Amino acid sequence: MEKKVFVQFGAGNIGRSFMGRVFGSAGYEVNFIDINEAVIDTLNRDHQYQVVVKKNAVADRVITIASVKGIYSNNREAVVEAICRAAVLATSVGKNILPLIAPSVAAGLMERYRKAPETPLNIILAENIHNGAAFFAGELRKHLPGHFPLAEYVGLIETSIGKMVPIMPKSIVEQNPTIVFSEEYNTLILDRQAFIGQVPKIEAIMAVDNIAAYVDRKLCIHNLGHAAVSYLGNRSMPEAVYLYEVLQNPELLDRVRATMLQSAAGLLAEYPDVFTHADLVEHIDDLLERFQNVALGDTIFRVGRDLPRKLYRDDRVLGAARLCLKHDLPCDNILDVFMAGLEFGAADESGERFPADLRMIGNFREHGLEWILEHICKLDTGDAADVRIAEALKGRV
Repeated sequence: MEKKVFVQFGAGNIGRSFMGRVFGSAGYEVNFIDINEAVIDTLNRDHQYQVVVKKNAVADRVITIASVKGIYSNNREAVVEAICRAAVLATSVGKNILPLIAPSVAAGLMERYRKAPETPLNIILAENIHNGAAFFAGELRKHLPGHFPLAEYVGLIETSIGKMVPIMPKSIVEQNPTIVFSEEYNTLILDRQAFIGQVPKIEAIMAVDNIAAYVDRKLCIHNLGHAAVSYLGNRSMPEAVYLYEVLQNPELLDRVRATMLQSAAGLLAEYPDVFTHADLVEHIDDLLERFQNVALGDTIFRVGRDLPRKLYRDDRVLGAARLCLKHDLPCDNILDVFMAGLEFGAADESGERFPADLRMIGNFREHGLEWILEHICKLDTGDAADVRIAEALKGRV
């Protein structure tokens, strides 16, 4: 029997270690679409790749994903053909790239509809963005005829991606650009309500009815926890490279946990019918254990870099603070993480700091906090929570 085809836009770390593994391990043929020639060429040469699962002192577990092919993203004909064959399609490219792939996806959908109007397609957006389905639908409509039945023919499935994948060492990438390290956790949380037809019966898939709650949980607990470890850790232990080094310090571990618990209170107030206090505490403690995975080698640089995005008003730090203030809950620990972020000095394995971080910290030193809050974080002077955050932060300078 011919295998079902899973088409994955984005053959990066999440695409290979997570999405490709979920569907490849379930018996699907995996087609990766990407611009990275080294990755695509290697996939087409080997027709397989390896995911190396790392967990502390446990021996590495190597998972081989077979029945794999690569497609160059600029090969429109091959991309369209893959979309026509797909049982499921997914993206892991980032919000800024979704508009760039929309023309190819739209072309594939039109051809698929011409050939098989009775076979709709579900597109899993493995992107961790709020309202991702509406965003991508808007991008697709720019390239589809007005009469195209997008809502009826295409399921746009939002997700909450909690997978942690470290930056691969350059020495390993040079030997094999497709091998990828991964943590053991491998659960794909997605929106049951948005699926057209049945959700694939795959053990790694967890379908939920309120995906917004889980997207917020990822941002306000997991992502905030990463920010707390990286920014507080880098400020107190500038010589530390890895997350586990920071969390081996009992005082810093307690501060990170207290910050995550503060955000969890806001999350519980926002979604009392989805989460319980016990659920969220268990989730926090599980994350803190995962953050301390020595074998994974996840770095402070990876989880902290890109300050303009991560310190933006709706992202992991200020977004969590805004959620707490919405319910008149304290957020002082969270705001301390923000201030620590403005001192972030971690570098990659070559000693290079992230360019956007250097620019933001330079602007902070030159123009001050108020300028950063207005021009980079985009706090709204007409929003009550934003005004309270700005005043609280100014009191910390």
